[in-house]
Amino acid sequence: MIVMLSILEVPTVRRQVAPISVETYHALGEQGLVEQSTELLRGVILEKISKSPLHEYLANLLFELVRIAVGSRLVVRKEGPLTLADSEPEPDIAVVTGAPEDYRRAHPRTALLVIEVAVSTVEVDREKASVYAEAGVAEYWLVLADSATIEVFTQPEAAAYRTRRTVRRGEVLASTALPELRVTLETLFA
Repeated sequence: MIVMLSILEVPTVRRQVAPISVETYHALGEQGLVEQSTELLRGVILEKISKSPLHEYLANLLFELVRIAVGSRLVVRKEGPLTLADSEPEPDIAVVTGAPEDYRRAHPRTALLVIEVAVSTVEVDREKASVYAEAGVAEYWLVLADSATIEVFTQPEAAAYRTRRTVRRGEVLASTALPELRVTLETLFA
């Protein structure tokens, strides 16, 4: 596997890699040709890294905080796919409109809020910001466990967010997309 991946370090090879569509990704999955522990980003299938205890702790705590804040008026998904133009990420948490039964036959195509917890995947999760902005995700939180901070991306426009700010320990993060959601970083990173 490492030998195969090292070829991607060669710039001419990287330019020749053919991305696959979301439809092809789904077809490969239905035929059992794609591992369950993958996600599609910008037409490239990436293996997901196993989650550390810290990642699971933070993701579960945030999931509960979000679920309690929004109640039953929105759908809060944990590691559920979002089907986007050329990607199908599985964010740690996504808050979407509608009811759970609305997603019986198709995954959501956008979200009000997406949260990714980054312990060992900071570069990939930071790269997802453009994917989420392009899909019109109103707010994206990148939880950086090592620095006990959260990068908050808002105002999606094309394939970028117009604003990005960092919330630090000692501050309270109030969501702009979900005004009822407030997270005290001192408690989150205790």
